[in-house]
Amino acid sequence: MRWCGEERTVRTTCCRALLLSLAPVLVAAQEVPTLDAADAMRASLAAVGRVPADHVLLDREARPVPLASFRGRPLLVSFIYTGCFQVCPASTRALDETVRTLDARFGAGRFAVASIGFNQPADSPQAMKAFAAQHRVGRDGWVFLSAPARTVEPLTRDFGFRYAATPAGFDHVLQVTLVDAQGRIVRQVLGNEPSAAVLGDDLQLLLAGEPLPPAGVLAGVVDRIRILCTVYDPETGTYRVDYTLAWEIAGGVTFILSMALYMLNEWRVRRRERRDARLAARA
Repeated sequence: MRWCGEERTVRTTCCRALLLSLAPVLVAAQEVPTLDAADAMRASLAAVGRVPADHVLLDREARPVPLASFRGRPLLVSFIYTGCFQVCPASTRALDETVRTLDARFGAGRFAVASIGFNQPADSPQAMKAFAAQHRVGRDGWVFLSAPARTVEPLTRDFGFRYAATPAGFDHVLQVTLVDAQGRIVRQVLGNEPSAAVLGDDLQLLLAGEPLPPAGVLAGVVDRIRILCTVYDPETGTYRVDYTLAWEIAGGVTFILSMALYMLNEWRVRRRERRDARLAARA
């Protein structure tokens, strides 16, 4: 009976310790975004080769801007919502740095940039104008466009852009879409920091009138990591890869295995003690 009591105590202690060790993992699991990242990435990449319809958007002065008006030169497209205080401002600043690098390489005016607000009615022309001013994006050829409510769904579908409403705002895929001079989507650059090197090489080919090579498998894997494993760092105003959840899961698994080995060893020791006690009693 003494052993049974000790066993129950050990088991209770282990269960409590196990729950405490897994608590961060369970909390993290509850905080997983509602957006299916794998499905969002598939939709994004499936849009390559597509020519979006000639949707009519509104610029910062509420003037109509058809997508067809960008034909004749490459276009970079990013989707944002103005009520975002972390992802969209940081990704817009990162895109601004990339665009500055590309302008220095190819010369100003060789390509256009469009940031499109998808959250209606909040992302009005006035809101888009204020967002651009707040983040000091003033490059000629970079327009901030408001998508009318009836246009949002077909527009985002054409571009392979997925998003989901959450209590804190929206979860959405991080992508910059590269459109060629004929209005065809030729590349999706996924991740919070669009690479000037990748976009530069693609733009160089487009400006020379040459086709782009298909994106490699490795690039797709890296893009997926960037989508799924980035968190905002308020101290630097940038994003970084977050390995916290992976370490917590690894720690939880390690703890479970350790406790299982401990319990197995204790059971063997107790079994040996009882056997020795029986042998001693018989002697």
